[in-house]
Amino acid sequence: MPKAADWKKKVVNIAEAKAQLSRLIERVERGEVVLIGRYGRVVAKLVPPEAAPKPKRVPGVWKGKVWIAPDFDEPNAEISRMIEESPLEPAAR
Repeated sequence: MPKAADWKKKVVNIAEAKAQLSRLIERVERGEVVLIGRYGRVVAKLVPPEAAPKPKRVPGVWKGKVWIAPDFDEPNAEISRMIEESPLEPAAR
């Protein structure tokens, strides 16, 4: 527990908190705890959020749900012809 003199240095009054909310948020993003006070006593505390738990990866969860054709990466003659016969520049509209 910090000494009384230490926490008073970090207490911000409500008017100052309203005027400098962006700066206070930056301090909290860096991991600092900001105390907000009214009439010399702490009434609120800004703290960094707890890290959201990462979902656990489960190998094979998509098995049987996705199908890829055996020839999906084979060249397509029609698309190849369209590319070869097209002009180098797109047509002006």
